[in-house]
Amino acid sequence: MPHDEYRTIDFFTENALPAPCVAPAEAEHIAAEHLGITARAQSLGSQQDANFLPHTDDGTPAATLKIVKPAFGTTEIEAQDAAADLIASAHPELRIATVLRRPDGSPRRTTVDTENGPAVARLLRYLPGGTLPGSQHLSPRTVAAMGTIAGKVSTALRDFHHPGLDRVLQWDPRHADRVVAKLAGHIDEPDRRAAVQAATADAWARVQELAAALPLQTVHQDLTDDNLIRCPDTRPPMPDGVIDFGDVTKSWAVGELAVSLSSMLHHDGIEPHHLLPAVRAFHAVRPVSPEEAEALWPLVILRAAVLVAGGRQQAAVDEDNTYAKAALDREWRIFEQATWLPMPVMSRLVRDATDMADIPAQTKHAAAPVRPLLRDLAAADITLVDLSTDADFLNQGAWLEAGTEGRLAASSLADGAVAVATRYAQARLTRAPALSAVSAATVPTGIDVWFGRDAVAQAPGTGMVLAAAPGRVEFVHGAQVLTLSFPSTVHPAITTGATVQAGEDIARVPSGAALHITLSAADSPAVPALVRPEYASGWLAFTADPASLLGLPVDSDGTGERDPLDRRDAVFATVQEHYYANPPRIERGWRHHLLSTDGRSYLDIVNNVTPLGHTHPRVEQAVSRQLRRLNTNSRFHYASVVEFTERLAIGATGQHDVVALREAYHGWTYASDAVSTSLQDNPDALATRPSWVHTVDSPNSCRGRHRGANAVRYAPEAVAEIDELAAAGRPAGAFISETFYGDAGGVALPDGYWLRLRGDPHGAKRHPGDQYPPRRTPATVRRIDRARQGHQHAAVRRGGRRAGQARPR
Repeated sequence: MPHDEYRTIDFFTENALPAPCVAPAEAEHIAAEHLGITARAQSLGSQQDANFLPHTDDGTPAATLKIVKPAFGTTEIEAQDAAADLIASAHPELRIATVLRRPDGSPRRTTVDTENGPAVARLLRYLPGGTLPGSQHLSPRTVAAMGTIAGKVSTALRDFHHPGLDRVLQWDPRHADRVVAKLAGHIDEPDRRAAVQAATADAWARVQELAAALPLQTVHQDLTDDNLIRCPDTRPPMPDGVIDFGDVTKSWAVGELAVSLSSMLHHDGIEPHHLLPAVRAFHAVRPVSPEEAEALWPLVILRAAVLVAGGRQQAAVDEDNTYAKAALDREWRIFEQATWLPMPVMSRLVRDATDMADIPAQTKHAAAPVRPLLRDLAAADITLVDLSTDADFLNQGAWLEAGTEGRLAASSLADGAVAVATRYAQARLTRAPALSAVSAATVPTGIDVWFGRDAVAQAPGTGMVLAAAPGRVEFVHGAQVLTLSFPSTVHPAITTGATVQAGEDIARVPSGAALHITLSAADSPAVPALVRPEYASGWLAFTADPASLLGLPVDSDGTGERDPLDRRDAVFATVQEHYYANPPRIERGWRHHLLSTDGRSYLDIVNNVTPLGHTHPRVEQAVSRQLRRLNTNSRFHYASVVEFTERLAIGATGQHDVVALREAYHGWTYASDAVSTSLQDNPDALATRPSWVHTVDSPNSCRGRHRGANAVRYAPEAVAEIDELAAAGRPAGAFISETFYGDAGGVALPDGYWLRLRGDPHGAKRHPGDQYPPRRTPATVRRIDRARQGHQHAAVRRGGRRAGQARPR
């Protein structure tokens, strides 16, 4: 059958689009006979094409052989190759899989016969480095790089035109509703099929409201983790290459970004909020309009729905296509992640990420009440309670205790408060678990009020009752919905469907009970009482602070204090680094926990703290006791300065010399730097030690001189060096070491190392190659004991900082 080079595909006229059935031997023949390259062909996966990697005799990939689906005509292929050439010219910093050319300049392209009909085969530039598929985690830098590439491709193709772009593809979001309608029957699970259809209907309706304002242009339309090539040997993986132009067409420009975003959602640990760096990066290269920002997440949902329906259909019609079948689970994961957060909430986060500050939230302030919500309760009668990370009453781990909020309210009421209220949008540390892989819902979308006497909630204005049942009432308040939740034993005085007047009784709340108050937009999704901090701005955009209904002051923007990170960068020296590209704001510590202002607990494994941890009660008590009594200098005569000096190592032993392990870091003061031997911090560390510092071999069982079982040799060798110092008349006054190596790579000391140094013969089994006896003289044991007891923290140091990480100077 002759190949119609001028026709272009219309997906809706095709019953199926199976990949060309081509064996590796056939691919080798095509490459040699028609494209001028002799090589062994390795089959690569593809959903609807046949791809091969021809290798030369030495195993080097020579090119990529792509045999496209027979439904594609030559004109379409020419458009794809022209688009690739255009991007390569516009952005030479990107590696692009352009078509290879013969000596005469013509493309290495031909038409071959396959079982499915004539198909175009061509050789494309091979890009080393590999793609970003699989479930590996994508760092924020990688995510942002994907957004940047999408922005660059979009700008390069903005004015590109070609007759081969006049095509109807199943991946074009302009046809997503029809594609899902056609293919949804291939989703065998009824619940999943219904979910895909419902999500498609909602997203399509929203996009249609915006479609007239969405610009059209040429798009690559497949800048996914499968088609972005990482720069070789980058950590984390950073893409800089683009392959597979098979879906190039004209469509909504912002769909370019939607495709990239959807492809990230199946990766380990990735949630919708993790994609915002890509949104910001795309916007920085190719600014999006307000309408495009609003349409972006609905387009992500539509892409996910088409992936699920299209993947099921492809697996059914192309039974031998292992690539398509292997993608089914990840396609469903993409759909789940795209739809688990209400679409308007995620759209608001996208708008925030693209600096659409001129677009107001749907609701921000409560309508002015005609009557106060609580009868006979003035603002002066209400005590505001602080549940944030800064709250003093959360000292000593009180934030971990169940019922802390209720106990605090009860205590305030017992002290005479008429009512106690929480703050809107203030993250609550009381809702943070001790250790969690993901953040908890800590940000309140309303306020809670506890009463010290019976209270009556009344209508603040005229409005219709939307719902009334034991424990809950919803009614219209201006352009918003006011929701009151109280104990289920409380029955409201109004009924569903009724119209209430200002001042009319709603419910009587008994003394000691709590009332939860939420104000939300009339058309907003159902708002949870608490939301996770990463999504808080999206949810809060649909709510307002109910404090004004109680006569209390309202935060002007509902977001609380501005993060001081920008202020820090303005006043700190540029060499003063901080951990993480987007550091959480840490304002409290407790034991081994670091607590952020978002109300999240982190495990402290990189901080410069002693093994005592944060806010140790005995340290706190000792410091407070001394500050209450005296805070002066050593020129005055008092006992504690003498006692402290006597307890230092040198003062206790009378010896100035110190033995330290090599490869360790201990600090930046004069003394702590003197005993720091980490070559990562100071390449000349060993050559620049003071004469009173002596080093012994790093007992590293992974990469040291003695490895594995032979690591028992380190202890007796260290003992011998300590004894030699003593014999030379320079006995050590202290021995300093980390309990667990930090700078040296997070390495544990060999079992029994410390016991062996103390002279315990059972600390480690004697190795046949030991050159030194395991026992020491009583004098040596006493010397080491004194060094250890004289200053306990000299034998240990802060929690291990990860190798190579920056530290405060």
